[in-house]
Amino acid sequence: MKKIIIENDFWDIFPEVKIGIVVCRGINNFIQDDKKYENMILNAEKEAMNYLENANFSDNEVIKVWRDAFKKFKTKKGARASIEALLKRIYNGNHLGTINPLVDIYNSISLSYALPCGGEDIDKFVGDIRLTKAVGNENFITLGSNENAQPYEGEIVYKDDKGAICRCLNWRESVRTMLTENTKNAILCMELVDNERIKDLKNALEELGGRIKDNLGGTYKIEILDINNKSTEIE
Repeated sequence: MKKIIIENDFWDIFPEVKIGIVVCRGINNFIQDDKKYENMILNAEKEAMNYLENANFSDNEVIKVWRDAFKKFKTKKGARASIEALLKRIYNGNHLGTINPLVDIYNSISLSYALPCGGEDIDKFVGDIRLTKAVGNENFITLGSNENAQPYEGEIVYKDDKGAICRCLNWRESVRTMLTENTKNAILCMELVDNERIKDLKNALEELGGRIKDNLGGTYKIEILDINNKSTEIE
């Protein structure tokens, strides 16, 4: 039985963080209506601008909390939270565009709530997923590269028995476990570092699960992991 496990070395750094989990099974991720997902993202981009009221991009609270979080562990120079990358793009007037239905859905929810979200194909990873400090020798190849870009020792990563899955908490994902049109079973992770927004996290997870079921079928379950609930079964 596969699990996602958040190890104690993560909680030593982030004792207040919440990790929202959505496990989806039996989905159909083949693109059937490009326009629907394009419109979904465009609407989410408009909603996301509500979080960017400060003219200085980095002074917006949804950006600041993640920049502060990334200062607490070893990161690659220039690495930013995934939500900052999304918000920066639309802040600069560039539309996000579509990738595949499941990714489009979680990107739209991520934008609407200004919370980072990422996903992995359950059938592609080996053993359990662990959110932990990297040893520094984990294999990691990202999309568009053939280079094995191993994480730094002490970097916060998601990893399985074969290597790193996502570096710098939620910065960059491995091509090995990425979501594709052939994905049938997936785990989505949404991180919260600002506990004043716990209601937003819960609402985002419910909307994410419901939107996936309505559009892609299958089943889903939701769980929020914290320092008192450090793991859950995903298969």
